[in-house]
Amino acid sequence: MPILKADYSNLDHEEMAVSIGLKAKHIPLLIGSFLQESVSMLDALKESINAKNYEQIKSNAHAIKGSAGNLRFDEIYEMAKDIEFAGNDSKIDFDYDGYFEAIKTAIGTISN
Repeated sequence: MPILKADYSNLDHEEMAVSIGLKAKHIPLLIGSFLQESVSMLDALKESINAKNYEQIKSNAHAIKGSAGNLRFDEIYEMAKDIEFAGNDSKIDFDYDGYFEAIKTAIGTISN
C-alpha cells in the first residue's frame, strides 16, 4: 500500500461518535487522549526505526495502529499496519521514514 495523505482537520464529532458507538460529547476526550499518547508512541516508533530494531518497530507500529483504529483514523491505521507488517518481516528496503512522516503529519491535522 502506498503512503497515504490523510487530513483529519474537519472531523465530524457526531459522525465519529456514531461510527464507534459513543456519544459525541465523549469524542473530544478520546481525541485529546489519542493526541497526548501519540507523542510518546511516535517517539518510540522513531527510535526503533533509527535503531533498525524490527521487533520494536512492529510493537510500536501496532500500538499506533490500535489507537488509530479505535477512533477510525483509517489512513493512520493502514499506514501503521504496513509498518507493523514490514517490521514483522524485518524488511530492510521498506520506507519506514516516509511512512513515519506521513503518520506524524496526519496526526498533526487532528484537532480537538
